[in-house]
Amino acid sequence: MAAEAPKKKKLIKGRHASAIKRAKQAEVRSIRNRHVMSTMRNAVKSVRNAIGSKDKAAAQKALKQAVPVIDKTVSKGVIPKVRASRMVSRLTVAVASL
Repeated sequence: MAAEAPKKKKLIKGRHASAIKRAKQAEVRSIRNRHVMSTMRNAVKSVRNAIGSKDKAAAQKALKQAVPVIDKTVSKGVIPKVRASRMVSRLTVAVASL
């Protein structure tokens, strides 16, 4: 029977109540943003994989699913609008060139 390692307690920085609250909020937002970014990256990856396989129908379908995910990432404030626009534009051009 192996001994289990003790669970690490998360350190919250700050002395004042407001600083502790801000640290907790930042941690929650970080987790949420990580999830949104991961979802967006997976959607973009599916478009790039379809482009790589030279399957125009699959690429168009993947692009149609990826654009709303990218827009949602912008609306949540995770990435700037310009970055999303550039990403959608480049993916659209790549799909059109198949």
